[in-house]
Amino acid sequence: MNPYLAGVLLGLVLLSAMYLSGRGLGASGGIKYCVVSIVGAGSQEHVQNSTYYSRYFAHGKSPLKNWLVLEILGMLAGGFISGSVSGRLTWKIEKSPKIGNRRRLIMAFLGGVFFVYGAQLARGCTSGAALSGMAVLTTAGFVTMAAIFGSGYLFAWFFRKNWI
Repeated sequence: MNPYLAGVLLGLVLLSAMYLSGRGLGASGGIKYCVVSIVGAGSQEHVQNSTYYSRYFAHGKSPLKNWLVLEILGMLAGGFISGSVSGRLTWKIEKSPKIGNRRRLIMAFLGGVFFVYGAQLARGCTSGAALSGMAVLTTAGFVTMAAIFGSGYLFAWFFRKNWI
């Protein structure tokens, strides 16, 4: 997709989310609610005795009813529709010819794990802390975006052999 059009559409989605829900976007929060639900399904006693988990089940409400979970499902559906419309809905591992499929998948998995861990430490991911934060002109949003792109630029030097 044209990056300018994609940027405008993302801005409209963010504006719509803020107008309709009173909150910005945030993918890591939706994943957290799903994980908390899995823990609750595994051990209700643990959830009730835990200060952290019990607040997600307050008033008998399921964490899966949080709007962020619906956002995650919308992202999956949107990605599927986008891939289908653009003719890119195939099984393909994009990588440098210098590395194998296994190494690429391991590196992608580790990158995802570190990103989710960092998002939990920072109390937000790029969509929640950076995009939504910048949209309301918070200092934290701008610092988060600078840290994400700055660390990406620095770490790229160490991992460039996987792509060049």
